[in-house]
Amino acid sequence: MTVIKINAITVPEDAGDELARRFASRAHAVDDQDGFEGFQLLRPTDGRRQWLVVTTWRD
Repeated sequence: MTVIKINAITVPEDAGDELARRFASRAHAVDDQDGFEGFQLLRPTDGRRQWLVVTTWRD
């Protein structure tokens, strides 16, 4: 079974590119954690400031 964790982050209007850069620089930081399956950083496409951090884990 896969467990999905979703965290919503409110990002200031001018900070989205920096947030994406920081997450990209740590892209494989948790790859070796037991149960880790994947990661996504979802940027809003409709003008909202809430980004989603989605991680999937093996139960």
